[in-house]
Amino acid sequence: MTVTVRFAPSPTGRLHAGNIRTAIINALFARKAGGTFILRLDDTDKERSTEAFARGIEEDIAWLGIEWSEKVRQSDRLARYDAAVEKLKEMGRLYPAYETPEELELKRKRQLARGKPPVYDRAALELTDEDKAALEAEGRKPHWRFKLEPRDVVWEDLVRGRQHVDAGSLSDPVLIRGDGTFLYTLPSVVDDIDLGVTHVIRGEDHVANTAPQIQLFEALSAKAPDFGHHNLLVGAEGQALSKRDKSLSIQGMREEGLEPLAVVSYAATIGTSDPIAPHDSLDVLAEAFDFGKLSRAPARFDPHELGLLNAKLLHTLPFSAVADRLAELGVTGGEAFWDAVRGNLEVLKDAKDWWTVVTGPIEPVIDDPDFCAAAVELLPLEPWDEETWGTWTGAVKAETGAKGKALFQPLRLALTGQPHGPELKQLLPLIGRERALKRLRGEAA
Repeated sequence: MTVTVRFAPSPTGRLHAGNIRTAIINALFARKAGGTFILRLDDTDKERSTEAFARGIEEDIAWLGIEWSEKVRQSDRLARYDAAVEKLKEMGRLYPAYETPEELELKRKRQLARGKPPVYDRAALELTDEDKAALEAEGRKPHWRFKLEPRDVVWEDLVRGRQHVDAGSLSDPVLIRGDGTFLYTLPSVVDDIDLGVTHVIRGEDHVANTAPQIQLFEALSAKAPDFGHHNLLVGAEGQALSKRDKSLSIQGMREEGLEPLAVVSYAATIGTSDPIAPHDSLDVLAEAFDFGKLSRAPARFDPHELGLLNAKLLHTLPFSAVADRLAELGVTGGEAFWDAVRGNLEVLKDAKDWWTVVTGPIEPVIDDPDFCAAAVELLPLEPWDEETWGTWTGAVKAETGAKGKALFQPLRLALTGQPHGPELKQLLPLIGRERALKRLRGEAA
């Protein structure tokens, strides 16, 4: 059996941390098994689905390094859903119901007041053809419910272990709205059958949907896939995530300058027994992936923690991994510059600020003009290398008696205009003697 999974976002908005984590878990599982990852756009909501959102979703997934072997749109498959509807009607498993939302809500309240579960009472099954005709004459449009078999539905969940649900305790799910449009359940099941999906991996908020979906697979003469329901994301303090928080959107992470591998590494390891750490590739992450490592507790998503992980990743990257992007930023300092500054970067675009520090012009900070004047007189001739800084500061120390912070901080402020930064033994040769002299004299350079 070839493992086949799918990620099925609706193009009614951009991807965010919660749903991209599901995509990553699916992708890693398929990659480890040598399987197939399908991108399915659930775009049957014609009012809210847009082509711009569809393109944005594809861009976000591709940016993360996730490759799909096939892309399908539900809007292209309506005929397949119609055929499944006809089969279910012929079997007596799909029936029309005419209650309005207000009438259903009133029923639920009455059942709760009587101490009963708010389960649909199947009153629609008692309607005669004359009753239906009368209701339709009033202008009512039926919604269509899937008739569940009142039996225990059991499955071995990849994350949660053995699960069972008494389908007799559930309401018959609505598959088709009164306006004739499909809800999620039927198109999803038909797609999974047609695309040969072997494993459905999704958030634990879908656990309640699983028993009806398994019965729907069986009603359509198909074997249900294996199901796995992973823990959900909450905020750093345990609060519910807001889709309006731009720091949680993949688009926002891209604009912030985060590395895709940092985002993938973070999403793949939070809420697991693995340490949160940067990884070199999706292959490395996939090799370590195991459903048994997923916690049952909610996973905490902390943008600050993600930022720290991003910095750690940058600090390990070789120049070859960033050379092209540095060139796009106008940073042409080569490997020597990268080795000097990467340990001080939070995002790659910070390198441009340090390139400005190297090439200027900057406004030097001169706290002690006499000290800097003495340093000017002792500044060695070029060529310079990483030994130059130690040689020069040793001479300045001997001349002025300054040591520790009193020695190094005035020089750093004069040469870079910054109180902190990369090691000056690496920066000084890049700055060069001419600029260094001007800055030590208080000139913008």
